[in-house]
Amino acid sequence: MFDQGRSPASSPPRFKGVVTRSLQLTLRDGIQLALDVNLPRTLPDGERLPAVLVMSRYWRGFDLRLSPPDRVPMGPREPLGDALVAQGYAVVVVDVRGSGASSGTWNHPWSDVEVADLGEVARWVAEQPWCDGHLGAVGISYEGTTAELLAAAAPERVRAVIPQQIEFDVYTDVVMPGGILNAAFMRKWDATNRMLDAGRVPSVWGLGAKLMVRGVRPVDGDSDRSRVRAALEAHRDNVDVWAAVRSMTFRDDPFGPQPVTTDDFSQFRRKQAIEASGAAVYGWGSWFDGRTADAVIHRFLNFTNPQVGVIGAWSHNMKTHASPYARPRSRPNPSMADQWTECGAFLERTLKPGAPAEEKRLHYFTVGEEAWKSTPVWPPEGFSTERWYFAEDHHLVREAPAGKGADTYEVDFAATTGTHNRWHTPDGMTPVVYADRAREDRRLLTYTSAPLDVDVELTGHALLTLHVASSLEDGAFFVYLEEVDPKGRVTYLTEGQLRALHRKLSHATPPYVTPVPYRSFRREDAWPLVPGEVATLTFGLLPVSVVIRRGHRLRVALAGADADSFARIPTEGSPSWRVMRGPEHPSCIDLPVKRRG
Repeated sequence: MFDQGRSPASSPPRFKGVVTRSLQLTLRDGIQLALDVNLPRTLPDGERLPAVLVMSRYWRGFDLRLSPPDRVPMGPREPLGDALVAQGYAVVVVDVRGSGASSGTWNHPWSDVEVADLGEVARWVAEQPWCDGHLGAVGISYEGTTAELLAAAAPERVRAVIPQQIEFDVYTDVVMPGGILNAAFMRKWDATNRMLDAGRVPSVWGLGAKLMVRGVRPVDGDSDRSRVRAALEAHRDNVDVWAAVRSMTFRDDPFGPQPVTTDDFSQFRRKQAIEASGAAVYGWGSWFDGRTADAVIHRFLNFTNPQVGVIGAWSHNMKTHASPYARPRSRPNPSMADQWTECGAFLERTLKPGAPAEEKRLHYFTVGEEAWKSTPVWPPEGFSTERWYFAEDHHLVREAPAGKGADTYEVDFAATTGTHNRWHTPDGMTPVVYADRAREDRRLLTYTSAPLDVDVELTGHALLTLHVASSLEDGAFFVYLEEVDPKGRVTYLTEGQLRALHRKLSHATPPYVTPVPYRSFRREDAWPLVPGEVATLTFGLLPVSVVIRRGHRLRVALAGADADSFARIPTEGSPSWRVMRGPEHPSCIDLPVKRRG
């Protein structure tokens, strides 16, 4: 599909059947990591294979109540693992330090110690008699981040990595989007990890998992599970993520009791090491999964590695379609089987000695049109910026305002985008579903255009300029870009958010290139509002690619809360806003547009 004819999308399986061994690897400091080695059942003596690693925070394998003695089920990774083994790869799945059946404690995500562990595992794998020394890595979410970090951990061995659905900047992408605590997800993620670290099946996995799974898979020889019990005891000291993020406001605040900030374990901080590996990167994200599309774009703009980016429209686990124009919970495009085929084709191209470098390219899916496109640059060529102004009677117009005006809004803290939105899907189980927002928009301050006279494609980052006077010193500002069809149905397209405390734009050099205005989110740049005084908030929306059809209308909706996802700001009081729309303070939105016809 994305292969462009450079190599076959798939080839006949070389092997049938998989044999799994569960082992312990003792590290430099005595910590023992549990890992599963998956090899073809019929691997000839002396044949060596390239190896693909998966480094997991969420149990590398399950101890099922009914399972074959020589086959360890790999949970959601099983289709890919089996497919890769059949194509002639060894697949090694690891419980990272402080998780699963591995000993030690997990002090925070993606620590320097964890990265060093990945390097030790990679070098051990490369030296095994069944490995030819060429390594790749793949993973979704946490495992996607560790997949990319493997290139930094063992640059001399790792040739290709496939990070899927990850964060590039932990502060802005998952913990504090727009400087607002992503409360629902962070609380749920911490609770899930605590269940896993206690050896219990998380409730979000469903009743079937609770009935089928005893716990994490022990290593071979641990029939009485004594090693698992010892590992779980050590996991009691793992970091309390929810407490850590609740103590944060600014980017430079410490991550709980740890002497680190979220920057210290963000991908952008390890740019130099990842680039130095020269590993080819096949990064995947979604327009509707947190900020994973931004992660693909930021890597594309900042990393020199040979790379291909893919931005689709699916949920976090990539199992269900998330396009607002598709049937909810339908099959993703491409299907999971085709996703694995694409990953296999990429590894076939890149894990071979002397393989040519990947052509830098980004493939993206345009919703509404439901079509894939490709570009060698971002943003794609052929788009221009159109400015749309807030106008009287809640209109959204192309003409600059001529007369003074303002609209008053009393913040409704019950406003929500629901519990199946882009911020809930990272639990790995929740499908993305945005229902008709016509009723919800009654809680918001909206501006709606006249029907469009031609089809319009929007691809890229929209930019909001909001001139507003608030009754309080702080607040959360949410903006939604929506489409209104001729029958009045309102379709969510994308959103942006900003905590007013972080409104100051920074003139410092950003830590990485970004398509939207840069603000540091640091304590030194805090800038509370002055009640009653007009302030200008300028911030980007999350990227999207969508075709809006002729006769449909554009809508910008403003809110002061997303009750089921983000922390309430401020915690007390009821702010009211005056949104300005006159010549002195023309509130507006800039859209990346290509008109058709």
